[in-house]
Amino acid sequence: MIIGREREVEILQKKFTSEKSEFVAVYGRRRVGKTFLIRSYFENKFTLQLTGLANANLQEQLINFQIAIQEQHPFIAGQNVTSWMEAFLQIKQCIEHSKQKKKIIFIDELPWFDTPKSNFIAALEHFWNSWASARKDILLIVCGSAASWMINKLINNKKGLHNRVTQRIKIDPFTLNECQQFVQKRKINLSQYQLIQLYMVLGGIPFYWEAIEKGKSAAQIIDDLCFSKNGLLQNEFEKLYQSLFTKAERHELIIEALAKKGRGLTREELIEATKMNNGGTFTTLLNELEVSGFLRKYVPFGKKSRNSLYQLTDFFSLFYLRFMKNIQPSNEQQWLKIIDNPKYRAWSGYAFEQVCLTHVYQIKKALGINGIESHNYAWKSKESDQGAQIDLVIDRRDDVVTVCEMKFSIHPFTIDKKYDAELRNKIGVFKYETKTRKAVYLTLITTFGLTENMYSGNIQNDLNMAVLFE
Repeated sequence: MIIGREREVEILQKKFTSEKSEFVAVYGRRRVGKTFLIRSYFENKFTLQLTGLANANLQEQLINFQIAIQEQHPFIAGQNVTSWMEAFLQIKQCIEHSKQKKKIIFIDELPWFDTPKSNFIAALEHFWNSWASARKDILLIVCGSAASWMINKLINNKKGLHNRVTQRIKIDPFTLNECQQFVQKRKINLSQYQLIQLYMVLGGIPFYWEAIEKGKSAAQIIDDLCFSKNGLLQNEFEKLYQSLFTKAERHELIIEALAKKGRGLTREELIEATKMNNGGTFTTLLNELEVSGFLRKYVPFGKKSRNSLYQLTDFFSLFYLRFMKNIQPSNEQQWLKIIDNPKYRAWSGYAFEQVCLTHVYQIKKALGINGIESHNYAWKSKESDQGAQIDLVIDRRDDVVTVCEMKFSIHPFTIDKKYDAELRNKIGVFKYETKTRKAVYLTLITTFGLTENMYSGNIQNDLNMAVLFE
């Protein structure tokens, strides 16, 4: 049951029917559904399938390889291999004995095979460059959750594998629409409001959504997954970073600093907050987190790249650090006791903004501007004492700047006199500081839409949560 992934499926089909050998690299965040997609699409019709072991040494990885060969090709397995060069020789034998028109080799969790002094990369280079690439019938698919490894050591390899990957596929988390399809396929009836509540905690990670039980509300589901003694996500935060990064404590420090500042932090502010040294290692850490989908880097409107802000984008990490860290699990309904306090309201407002920023394409489509060239920014006043800030500025080619405000509410949102004055001030300061000559259109994105009153007429576009599901 493949939900969404239309573009990815189209690419896989194209590479499968290609008249030459193909080397496909698939990467994405842990639990995002990479392995499921490959196995489901090819229905496990692989010539050979291998999966790396986490935290294993060279000898253990080779034993793991030998077991896979013995199970899938018992007539080939002979003397135990002692190196990856010998292992890839056995892979050649598997391919040569196969009667399949297209020989599909699937190596899952590829980064885990690359243990210290294993020469795994050298053996992979030799296998592809000296033999596999010269054939026309091989589809080599490699997959890994350690996105930084996949990018730096494979896709952007400067040595023997330089430009050898013929297709890269990044698997992104589900959109709200895909999450809705996912639960509907399982006959789970949740409203769009409840789906957004869940998305603000789980993001679009299919593995998390698969644990949702039928007949429970969003609040009950969050309690079960996050706060109960046997909750699926009780230890997920530590596993998440430890499984992806070497010395993950450094990455976690950056994530914790970003979780405290919704607007995002500059590089200098992050260095101050984490007490880390400013240098190449810190740049690598930021790049690894960005490539892996945990943070976004963006240039504020009207600024240069050196003023870039880093913002936490992983929903579960934010939720864990705000509500789960240092909280003892219990079988009592902890989340239901939290959902009406100021801490919850502050988090839900920010998390809903992140949901909207994850669905900018859907917002542009609803505004009828998805066909217009545009760039997305954030903006924060450097001069106003009132701290004017805008989380989404769409700078359009048609001489318009669309300014988006996002508000999470259980009822239709009402603009009162105070908020109307805040909006007027914000737009005024934005125009003054940016010196923009473009028309500025104000868009309000809410859960249940806008209540009409004497202030609502100042909003050019009123969008509700339904547009995010398109």
